[in-house]
Amino acid sequence: MQASRARLFKEYKEVQREKAADPDIQLVCDDSNIFKWTALIKGPSETPYEGGVFQLVFAIPEQYPLLPPQVRFLTKIFHPNVHFKSGEICLDILKNAWSPAWTLQSVCRAIIALMAHPEPDSPLNCDSGNLLRSGDIRGYRSMARMYTRLAAMPKKG
Repeated sequence: MQASRARLFKEYKEVQREKAADPDIQLVCDDSNIFKWTALIKGPSETPYEGGVFQLVFAIPEQYPLLPPQVRFLTKIFHPNVHFKSGEICLDILKNAWSPAWTLQSVCRAIIALMAHPEPDSPLNCDSGNLLRSGDIRGYRSMARMYTRLAAMPKKG
């Protein structure tokens, strides 16, 4: 557990130092528990998520970085690889392809890449996956855009 605390503290210092370097990701460590983090990520451009800000929550195991963090969306998102109710994310690096070389920042980058390039063949959200698999790109983009507007964009007024 001491090694995981040291690693997380190192990542915390790197995040503080590189805040301006990656404006699409804002990682924040819980003040009272280094094993709990949140992130705000910007929806990638030229996707239905563009303009949205999505909140992620990280639960980091005591065996980190030997084991991956548990990450889920708190913000509702219509995406084939994200469970609509729980926010669980289907991403290989969070499961069997994890490597201790990954950092919380790079996990956020991978999630942003997944947002831009969904994998409809392993859906957690079957409605979203079925739209893409059947070739209804317009339907998928329309639903994803609607949920982005409803859940991930600041309210005007």
